[in-house]
Amino acid sequence: MLRLQRDGGIAEVVLNRPEAANTIDLGLARALLDAAIALGSDASVRVVLVRGEGARFCGGGDLKSFAAVGDSLPAHLEEVTANLHAAIARLARLDAPVIAAVHGAAAGAGFSLACAADIVLAAQDARFVPAYARVGLSPDGSLSSTLPRLVGPRRAAELFLTGRTLSATEAAEWGIVTAVHAAADLLPAARRMAGELAEGPTRAYGAAKRLLRSGWELPLEAQMERESAELAALARGRDGREGVTAFTEQRPPVFTGE
Repeated sequence: MLRLQRDGGIAEVVLNRPEAANTIDLGLARALLDAAIALGSDASVRVVLVRGEGARFCGGGDLKSFAAVGDSLPAHLEEVTANLHAAIARLARLDAPVIAAVHGAAAGAGFSLACAADIVLAAQDARFVPAYARVGLSPDGSLSSTLPRLVGPRRAAELFLTGRTLSATEAAEWGIVTAVHAAADLLPAARRMAGELAEGPTRAYGAAKRLLRSGWELPLEAQMERESAELAALARGRDGREGVTAFTEQRPPVFTGE
């Protein structure tokens, strides 16, 4: 259902329901939360790569399993989204950068999962589908927060209301996708980027992620106070001191994520 595999400081979260288009049912939502908790408690994780097994990244919610619960659907959806949302929140709070490698469809909650990542690499065949309005439902998985910030409220409204599909190229033009690769090159490119980030200053990445989020919400003076606090905290750490020393000694820094 989900694989969590490690290669040094790189953790891969693999959605592994290819027979069901990697759609999210209650079991997968719980497994995502378990994985996110494990990653958040492991200081050796330097980068996280999220991908899907098989022909698609993630086809969204598992509508067949939703239909099977009958009149219990409202409570069932609350339980599914409680797990999914807790998983996404924990991934967002990681110092480690989160990369999504998207191929095939990223629909519904799969679209949400991609937009919640820090970096999104897409195959040329990738397509991004809001899908919710098509089945009479509304966005989940943080998409109503992340998508307007990425593309603006007008474009987000268009996608939510029409449910139209974005190609990988259009998603890149709109700022949803970081880079587009040939299908055969997607996973190697994602792993290459993960390897590069895993050698970097993990705590500084976490500070940058927090500042990016708070910059949307705080007044200017409050945001600059937060910048000062994050900067000072990093200067007390090993990597902050190493970065400054390496620069003055004109050598490449050796970061340990501390």
